[in-house]
Amino acid sequence: MTAPLRSCLHLAVATALAVAGIAHAQTKATAPAAAPANLPAPDAEKQKAIDRILANVHPENGVIQALQRPAIEAMQKSMIAMQTQHVPKDRMDKAMKEIAGDVQHYVEISTPLVTASARKITNQTVGPILAQNFSADELRQLAAIFESPVKAKFDKLIPQLEVAVGDKVTTDVGPAINKNIQALTESVGTKLRIATTAQ
Repeated sequence: MTAPLRSCLHLAVATALAVAGIAHAQTKATAPAAAPANLPAPDAEKQKAIDRILANVHPENGVIQALQRPAIEAMQKSMIAMQTQHVPKDRMDKAMKEIAGDVQHYVEISTPLVTASARKITNQTVGPILAQNFSADELRQLAAIFESPVKAKFDKLIPQLEVAVGDKVTTDVGPAINKNIQALTESVGTKLRIATTAQ
């Protein structure tokens, strides 16, 4: 399988996951939930265990990942737009390289802001939720699980496991997915041309 196909497939999968994540978040947003601001702060015993948990688990990472979704969408939409307009490959490559620079700049200036805010807010937000849902003994058990060397060893393997599965899936259905991407690109392109040329 060619490198462009693999990159295209990975981009499509990443975008699909991002869209799914947004849809999931919107669905969850409709469900009633306790406002963290209204929850009491954990007592000293629970806070000690929560600090141990948050040293190994980082809920703020989800916020940081959400930050990257507009970048993924910008790259995808740019590629589709240029394919739709049948932009020559050399010009497309040049434009995509420049757009990638813009995306990188967005990530570089936005990530520190979001990271600092998320880390500052995580403990005061997550702590009360954990304290409300777990006893002090349960929190200590959770802390021990996350501190386990065996779990740490397994976590290090997760990227390798994901790559192994991703490569096999790409090999297995890559041609079909590439065909579907091309069909989608052409369909969207046709609709855009109709919409932009209609009087």
